[in-house]
Amino acid sequence: MHFARFSLPLHAIMKEVIVKDSRLQQAAGEGMDAFVGAFVGAIREAIGGELTAETMAELNADQITLLAWDMLHEEVMDGGFVQLIHNGLGEFIFKNPFAKALKLWGMRDLSKLIYEAHTLWLKYREDIEKDCTEEEFMALFEKFPEFDDLDDKFVENEEAWTDDIAHYIDDHLENFAKIEKSE
Repeated sequence: MHFARFSLPLHAIMKEVIVKDSRLQQAAGEGMDAFVGAFVGAIREAIGGELTAETMAELNADQITLLAWDMLHEEVMDGGFVQLIHNGLGEFIFKNPFAKALKLWGMRDLSKLIYEAHTLWLKYREDIEKDCTEEEFMALFEKFPEFDDLDDKFVENEEAWTDDIAHYIDDHLENFAKIEKSE
């Protein structure tokens, strides 16, 4: 899966993503994860729950970047970059302008980490992406210890990066969703 071009074709119809003001206020009170999650959830809802080439064309670059962050976050926090790659998300994360978009968001350290992981993905992707048993999958972590430092760095910085993303969203609300007054 590849990111849609940043300039969409004229026939592309952008999905309207709506976040209720009451949901946003509740999420903001619950913390940065919930705040970011409110936007991720609204974007996913607008596209029917699944990011495909077709639904990607209905989103803007910031919305796609946020969904990419969410996928990266979920996979790396659960099983590291090896799991992300094994589960088939390497191409989406590394072959698209995700790292560049993060840099434009002011997240240079995370962008650099993605570029470092990209280098390892290119080197090991064939072995990691192969179908395998659960036991063989678990052995991948031992076989590719070069990812350990990247996983550790991600986990150590996850809270700060989530905070950075929440602030970026807050400063650019109109790029992510229409905020609708609650009735």
